[in-house]
Amino acid sequence: MSSATTTSATPRRAALADPGYQAFVILRTGLTVAPILFGLDKFTNLLVDWPTYLAPWINDVVPGSAQAAMYAVGVIEIVAGLVVALAPRFGGWLVAGWLAGIILNLLTIPGHYDIALRDFGLLLGAVALARLAQRYHGTRQSR
Repeated sequence: MSSATTTSATPRRAALADPGYQAFVILRTGLTVAPILFGLDKFTNLLVDWPTYLAPWINDVVPGSAQAAMYAVGVIEIVAGLVVALAPRFGGWLVAGWLAGIILNLLTIPGHYDIALRDFGLLLGAVALARLAQRYHGTRQSR
């Protein structure tokens, strides 16, 4: 039985020692937790007053208030985080697309260009996750 434990632990250690796999795990964890956390915050506004980040022209298009729009955004972000956790090859592209929409929204609000630039960096991280997930797809780690 000792050799079975050693045999199953060896591939896990090898994968965890691979810098590419480490980057995959870091990005997958971050792009799972952040969208879920920020999505939940859309319902409480504890971290940020989210409705102020909705461009006025979008607020004019969507039904209801800016806060009601943030509820929908929150649900989408929670789902996106869960998709990253369960299917990172698809979830990375989903988050990248969502971030592209957020960037477009922010570029139409004067004074929010710095946040749009930060979100562009996150978009690049989401694309990197999707590409790394393609590489490490099917790599299961024994526990």
